[in-house]
Amino acid sequence: MKEKKVIYYTDELNDEFSSAKITPIKIDENYKYHRNSLWNLCSLIVQNVLSMPIKIGYAKMKFKIKYKGKEKLKSYKKEGYFVYVNHTQAFADTFIPSISIYPKRNFLIVNPENISMKFTKNIIEMLGAIPIPGDKKSMENFLKTIDTHIQKGHSITIYPEAHIWPYYTKIRPFKAVSFAYPVDLKKPVFCMTNTYQSYGKEKDKIKIVTYIDGPFFVNEDLSRKEQKQDLRDRVYNCMVERSKNSNIEYIKYCRK
Repeated sequence: MKEKKVIYYTDELNDEFSSAKITPIKIDENYKYHRNSLWNLCSLIVQNVLSMPIKIGYAKMKFKIKYKGKEKLKSYKKEGYFVYVNHTQAFADTFIPSISIYPKRNFLIVNPENISMKFTKNIIEMLGAIPIPGDKKSMENFLKTIDTHIQKGHSITIYPEAHIWPYYTKIRPFKAVSFAYPVDLKKPVFCMTNTYQSYGKEKDKIKIVTYIDGPFFVNEDLSRKEQKQDLRDRVYNCMVERSKNSNIEYIKYCRK
């Protein structure tokens, strides 16, 4: 392993450490969240057939990835659900959840930057990217799309930390706002916690071990605001506990 890199941060909620610097497009009422049947067929082929060997091969060769808890998903093969994941890889995070969820189709809520490059926009959308809306009208279309996928039995992956911190071994605080989706649709929630663990003779190489936990259900005895916060707290606490399994630090993060 190379000499440890140090990154200094000031704001756990808003600091971004992705190396990509992209000017985001605005997602307005003209953005096509809903596509025709031919486009959807092509998306299925790209998402779950053509790209899957590449995803699996990359995850295994680059990270020696292991999943623990995949059996928890088996009872929900035909039901839509939401998955919350810590955000620690710019590229691999786009498919780490999908591998464990396969053959169920998995879609990801992403920032507009992810679909803002002209030559990669369509392929990223076909791989399951659903960009965050930029105004009230596009929000209506966005929510309809989320509902449609869930009703079809697909999964929706959300990165509640919102910003990428490469190889970060803890869980950053995140808000309850993204838990409105499972609360409003009354659907189960799972979380996946990517941890970084050592291996090799010198214990200096890094692999990813992803822990899958859930399902977490909405507490119907609470108000809507309390339901969101309650779900958030249970998922957050679970991810914090799982993150303690990380035992190697490739990048050290220090508060300024």
